[in-house]
Amino acid sequence: MNFQPLGKRVLVQRTEETGTTASGIIIPDNAKEKPSQGKVVAISSEVDTVNVNDIVVFGKYAGNEFEVDGKKYLIIETDDLFGIIK
Repeated sequence: MNFQPLGKRVLVQRTEETGTTASGIIIPDNAKEKPSQGKVVAISSEVDTVNVNDIVVFGKYAGNEFEVDGKKYLIIETDDLFGIIK
């Protein structure tokens, strides 16, 4: 994929959450919440606080979704990122 965000934005792919609870109950897709963390796939040249492959945490409704090659991504401004999981 050839995509580079502009401005102070990053391209994030949400991480998939498990479909069962700790006790083994299966959660249907319509009851799952959108994950609020993901892996940074690309960054703009203006971003210096986040690197590619970092796992970041963001708000539930942060960013704009779009699809490339059948995969869903988010474009998120760096101000909407809460932090990096190390």
